[in-house]
Amino acid sequence: QEQLAESGGGLVQPGGSLRLSCVASTNIFNNNDIHWYRQAPGKRREWVARITRGGNVLYDNSVKGRFTISRDNDKNTVYLQMNSLKREDTAIYYCNIIPPLAWGQGTQVTVSS
Repeated sequence: QEQLAESGGGLVQPGGSLRLSCVASTNIFNNNDIHWYRQAPGKRREWVARITRGGNVLYDNSVKGRFTISRDNDKNTVYLQMNSLKREDTAIYYCNIIPPLAWGQGTQVTVSS
């Protein structure tokens, strides 16, 4: 029974869009702020965005204005809508809490022409 599960990644063209989903267990979803991270090969994992239990959102400057984080309380799901994708957005995307639980497999996002 996974506590966090990412999905929605894929291959898209530069300038394209993709929506990622993070399904959390009820306990995790109701008691934690949820964060999105990403990691490209050879690079360290970096923080991307956060949404609090009250719906307050925060973004890294590299994605501000292009990505939107949201949550659906009835589905225990956090989303990351990614628009105007760039090649440098290519990475495995993960969701987690702070302090982090064990990292899952994430979902691969590849931006290429």
